[in-house]
Amino acid sequence: MAKKTVSLREALRAPSGTVSLADLDPRETPSAPGDKESTKAQLAADGAELAVLQEKLFAEGATGGSRRVLLVLQGMDTSGKGGVIEHVAGAVNPQGLAITSFKKPTPEELRHGFLWRVRRAVPAPGLIGVFDRSHYEDVLIGRVRELAGPAVVERRYREIVRFEDQLAEAGVTVVKCMLHISRWEQKQRLLARLDDSTKRWKFNPGDIDERALWEDYQRAYEIALERTSTQTNPWYVVPSDRKWYRNWAIGRLLLEAVQDLDPRFPAPDYDVAAQRDRLIDEAD
Repeated sequence: MAKKTVSLREALRAPSGTVSLADLDPRETPSAPGDKESTKAQLAADGAELAVLQEKLFAEGATGGSRRVLLVLQGMDTSGKGGVIEHVAGAVNPQGLAITSFKKPTPEELRHGFLWRVRRAVPAPGLIGVFDRSHYEDVLIGRVRELAGPAVVERRYREIVRFEDQLAEAGVTVVKCMLHISRWEQKQRLLARLDDSTKRWKFNPGDIDERALWEDYQRAYEIALERTSTQTNPWYVVPSDRKWYRNWAIGRLLLEAVQDLDPRFPAPDYDVAAQRDRLIDEAD
């Protein structure tokens, strides 16, 4: 009997019900098109296709369309959010991108609800938006560091689900990727930063302090996945110990989301032949 082929989305979709990140191997490469070099070659091919589709989506948005795509990247420090932006989002025309990196809330942002700054960053029609960290910070760090009480955090899960449902209704396709790395791999990447003088600027001594809370963060991620992965807006848990696989997998998830939209260049609202004749007959 032929082995059943599992799609990438099926392979990476967060389990329904109880989630155990310990049962998900961050070094696996499900549905990869081949070895490291083959997969990197496929990433380049997928990027070229994404660039064409993104141009069509941008044209659609510029002429009144409402559809757009939002890629949400969430993961522990060194999981590779910046690398994904470079290798995946970097394949398309910057004009069609809207990248937002959420840092510690400013005093102004703290005067509003936690989704206020997120709503302001939702990509405009025709764009591919990328959230480098996101509204999930408020239920991850908030939970682990006890910056908000349990009741507040539980309410935020429900608010996030409603918010993402509203995005879907407004024509926003949300692709949520949790970059899943091992504690060992994070240690190697932090050491690499310290050992490379050109990367030491990326190192933050506080990252070591956060490692002491590794298990707390893993549990916070598990609960967030359980509470907010829905049929309309599922989470994808992307094994990220292997950078080449991580980049291809997230790029492929994004490509498939745009393929599903099947954007088309809009038909002109003028007579092409007539306008062409006008230019030909124009006196030089």
